[in-house]
Amino acid sequence: MPSSRTGKPPVQRASRRPAVARPGRENPVQRLVTRARRAWDRPLTAYYLIVGGSMLITVLGLVMVYSASQVTALQMSLPGSYFFRKQLLAAVIGGILLFAASRMPVRLHRALAYPILAGAVFMMALVQVPGIGMSVNGNQNWISLGGSFQIQPSEFGKLALVLWGADLIARKQERKLLTQWKHMLVPLVPAAFLLLGLIMLGGDMGTAIILTAILFGLLWLAGAPTRLFAGVLSVAVVIGVILIETSPNRMARLACIGATEPRAQGADCWQAVHGIYALASGGLFGSGLGASVEKWGQLPEAHTDFIFAVTGEELGLAGTLSVLALFAALGYAGIRVAGRTKDPFVRYAAGGVTTWIIAQAVINIGAVLGLLPIAGVPLPLFSYGGSALLPTMFAIGLLIAFARDDPAARTALALRQPRFGRKRAGGSGADRGPRRWNTMRRRASAARSSGER
Repeated sequence: MPSSRTGKPPVQRASRRPAVARPGRENPVQRLVTRARRAWDRPLTAYYLIVGGSMLITVLGLVMVYSASQVTALQMSLPGSYFFRKQLLAAVIGGILLFAASRMPVRLHRALAYPILAGAVFMMALVQVPGIGMSVNGNQNWISLGGSFQIQPSEFGKLALVLWGADLIARKQERKLLTQWKHMLVPLVPAAFLLLGLIMLGGDMGTAIILTAILFGLLWLAGAPTRLFAGVLSVAVVIGVILIETSPNRMARLACIGATEPRAQGADCWQAVHGIYALASGGLFGSGLGASVEKWGQLPEAHTDFIFAVTGEELGLAGTLSVLALFAALGYAGIRVAGRTKDPFVRYAAGGVTTWIIAQAVINIGAVLGLLPIAGVPLPLFSYGGSALLPTMFAIGLLIAFARDDPAARTALALRQPRFGRKRAGGSGADRGPRRWNTMRRRASAARSSGER
């Protein structure tokens, strides 16, 4: 070995390791997006969105019903909280229906399809019987239950069509009959036209539009060919045009689309224009809860069809966008439930309920914004009206049950444990072992083997 000048052996330096490229740090925006995607893909995301979104819409709706209906109640010589108390009672009953529907097995939902359809058809026929049915705002579609309580059977027709149509198409798919167009249409379309005919006898075209949307949603989910879908759609459009042109009231509503003056093209557009005034005066954050001006007799149906306008005036753009975001989350969750299930009935029923709620919300909000004609349909879970609230909350219960029935969601729910653990079976006091807390460290320790550190 060669020596150095000092006579000592040279110091050998350790060879340098090749530099390893360190992964670049993820910026905060990317980290937030990654976390959001992980949370969005969790098995219980749809379940929490449906439960949380529907509850928030209902609670906010109760607040706005109380605010928007006070003036109307006082003008009718009633207590200011009259409409709020009725809506609260309907919400409590609807909550019971929601809980019951969310705990029912899928087989029971399918078994209820035919009784609900028969009951809806029977009640909708009773509406046309003199002395039983009653007219409200020119539409003969109500039944008096005594006192101030009324029921609108056509609202239950939506739920009936969803359940019965989903069960019918699912059974035909199991027998591989949907490849034939006659099995795709019969008896689904004739039964839907029966419900539509009973509704149109009372003159309620808004509810008929919602039922038509549900019908097309079911056909779309069933995989109807484009020609068949276009044919049924063409027939529906022709019938709709005839019904609109033969009614001066419906023609006047069409003339009010985008109106900025109370009298537009000879039509009375007072409600549509004052709905725009309410939204315009709300600004970014609104005039404050209860401070609406339009509800003081200027805006008709402030607590029912045009409650979204009062929300915009009192809570501003922030309030209206919050309502839209809640409906968007509810719609996404419904689509996710329908898309991830392998049960055909669950897919069709979840898709039908989602189509119903989102289509009705779009029609109501579009009318308030002046983009669509006023159809006279309430905002789901939000507007005043027990007849609309009860079947809608039952339908939300269906979505919750379907979201819980997903295999991944079932597993996640089964693995959930109480926040503070469970007591050991048997023994008490000193005989009972230490309480185990539900933490990630305890879970990780339990998963390791005894000799692993």
